[in-house]
Parts: sequence; structure tokens; C-alpha cells
Amino acid sequence: MSAKSEHQTVPLSVLLRRELANEKIEKPEIVHGQACQSKKGEDFTLLKAECQRMVGDGVSTYSVYGLFDGHNGSAAAIYAKENLLNNVLSAIPSDLNRDEWIAALPRALVAGFVKTDKDFQEKVQKSGTTVTFVIIEGWVVTVASVGDSRCVLESAEGGIYYLSADHRLETNEEERVRITSSGGEVGRLNTGGGAEVGPLRCWPGGLCLSRSIGDMDIGEFIVPVPYVKQVKLSTAGGRLVICSDGVWDALPAEVAFDCCRGMSAEASAPQIVKEAVQAKGLRDDTTCIVVDILPQEKPTASVPHQKKPVKGMLKSMFRKKSSESSSYIDKEYLEPDVVAELYEEGSAMLSERLDTKYPLCNMFKLFMCAVCQVEIKPGEGISIHEGAPNPQKLRPWDGPFLCSSCQEKKEAMEGKKSTDRLSSGSDE
Repeated sequence: MSAKSEHQTVPLSVLLRRELANEKIEKPEIVHGQACQSKKGEDFTLLKAECQRMVGDGVSTYSVYGLFDGHNGSAAAIYAKENLLNNVLSAIPSDLNRDEWIAALPRALVAGFVKTDKDFQEKVQKSGTTVTFVIIEGWVVTVASVGDSRCVLESAEGGIYYLSADHRLETNEEERVRITSSGGEVGRLNTGGGAEVGPLRCWPGGLCLSRSIGDMDIGEFIVPVPYVKQVKLSTAGGRLVICSDGVWDALPAEVAFDCCRGMSAEASAPQIVKEAVQAKGLRDDTTCIVVDILPQEKPTASVPHQKKPVKGMLKSMFRKKSSESSSYIDKEYLEPDVVAELYEEGSAMLSERLDTKYPLCNMFKLFMCAVCQVEIKPGEGISIHEGAPNPQKLRPWDGPFLCSSCQEKKEAMEGKKSTDRLSSGSDE
């Protein structure tokens, strides 16, 4: 994952006004493909193109893609696949226009992830899952992620953008600091005699990831609060590659894109999986989703019934880049101006992620829990800012508010509440 960009983000309303002012701008065509070679049977995908929602007197469409890589069983992955989208949508007010709806997505994704985790843990099942969740509305792509599955974008202009975070403790120093600061421990498996083996893990529990949905037996230091990034593509479009760690452990992003250059999304996904398995063997579930965000075909007067040359268009869109290779984790990419960053945040603190300052001030209702959306009686809601370190800036009587159950969840995630969870290692 590259470091947070230093340039200023562009207000979403400004970008959308530019789009509305240009009558030539059209909504993109979204096409996708997926492939999987299974080792454990714990990877699941969600593919929902052309979802509809009412906007005033009209209808707006969006597409949703999710990858759920389970561990210690498949129950958490299946539950997240079946419930996460509804939980995200329920956190968005129903009367928003298009730009307000897009602006509300980052906080709705946080609320949806936390609610999904909370509801699943009430089922007292011990499995967990990584999640990479993508919502595409027009040219705006919003990605929320926990764990080590990843979403990478290659724009039509040739730039590569990492839209998700890697929450492996081995590579993420910020997460190691967060866990130890909250009272957890980070270390390798001790085999006796002082010998330590394997990747860094969180103790108690022994999970090598710092964020996931589920994992009720691991401990509250493993949180479901996602890293969220939102970008707006140029009208030339781009390609998203969403894969589980079975792919990314075998292929750098450049190789994943290059091995299927010029191929359709439907053909590209199995090609990437094939390349990954050939490189490292089938050591884990190896799953790939490829999503192409394409300009709409322009009508041609001279050839009214000509079919779209998809392969040729994709060749020009995802052209061969420079042969100069680099690490897909460590290299800093210079982002061209044509892909505008709208939002990026990875804090694990709910008080920061559900704040009302940006980007939509009136998103959360006064007597509704910001996470689980249950009604709260007047005077019973607990401010998200209660216990904040800067009381002069963040007043505890300001909203949004949590119900008592979600407040307990928040305190546990922040290391302010003890937990009786069991310690059982995980292969993840």
C-alpha cells in the first residue's frame, strides 16, 4: 500500500458539477469476470452489477463487488457476503441526491462493516474473514477493506493505484503500534527454547491480520473498521483487479495486469489465477475479480450496426507500460491528475471515522444508532465522542450517537474494556 497522497483532495461536489456541466460525459459501461481455484473452500465473491436506487423522480444505478477470504471456516465469509451490503445501505439516508449519496459512502461502509461484525459475533461462531468491498457509481470508485485481500486500479492513462490496505502485521507498522498501545501483544509463534517462527501475529489469538470481520475467539484488538479510499476516474475509464492473498502472494500488481493485457474482463480473471498458481502452486484459495470501467460506445453514423471492438479497445485502454519493474508494496507511484482522490482514511477509531465534519453533515439521525441503526430513546444515546482525548474540540454531547451495545463494542476495540475471548491460533 502506498503512503497517503500529499496532494489536496478534490471536493466531490466540484467534480460532479464539472461532470454535469459537460454534456458529453456519460456513465461508464461496467463489465466483470471472476475465477477461483479452491484449496480450502473459504473464498466467496459478491457480484452485483446495475443495482438501482430511486433519486427524486428518476433511477440511479451502481455496481457492487466483494471478495471475502475466510479463515477458521467459511461461516464469517458467507455471513458477510449475505449481509454486508444491506448493512451499508441501511446506514445511508434514503433522501440523498447523487453527490450526497457518494459522499455518504465512506462512513456508511464503516458503520456497515462494524454492524456486520457485531451481528456475526452474536452467533458465537469462531471463524473470520477478510473483506474487500467495491462500490462503483458512475466514474467514482469507493473501496473498503479489512485484511490482506486487495483491490488495485490501473487507469486508462497507465497509472497503478492501490485502493485497499494490507492489514498483515508483518508489513503494517501502524497496526502493530495500535495493537500494542491498546494492550495487545505482537510476536511470532514460539516453538520452545526461544525459537520463533512464522509471521508476526496478534496475541491473544495468534491471527496474523490486524483487521477482519468475525474472529470472536481472537480478541477485540482485531477490529472490523475498514480502510476506505474513494477516487474518481477520468472518462477514459480503467481496470480493477480484486484478488485474495492467494494471487498477491504470487504476483506483483504489474505482472497481474500485464499477463492479461488486451483480454476481456471475463478472460482476464482466469488468466491471472492461472499465472498465480503457476508461479507458486495452489497453496491457498486463489480468487480474482476483474472489473472494467469503460467509456460508453459512441454511435457511428456511417456504420450504424457495427459491433464494439472490445478486444482492440481494451488493448488501447490497458496498453503495455514501461518494462521497468518494482515492488508492488514499496514503490511510490506518481498519480496523474486524471484520477482524483476524493477520500482516504484508515483510522481504527470510530470517533474519527463517524465524525460529522466530512463529507456530509446531516447523515446520522439524532435518535438512531450510527452503527446498528436501531432507534435510541432521547437521553439514552451515547456520543461517539465520549471519552475523546480533546474534550474542548470534540464535545461529548455532540452526535452522532451509539446505542449501549455499540458503545461497548467501540470501547472494546479501543482497548478500554476487558474481554474474555479465547486464545486459539489461526492459519490466516
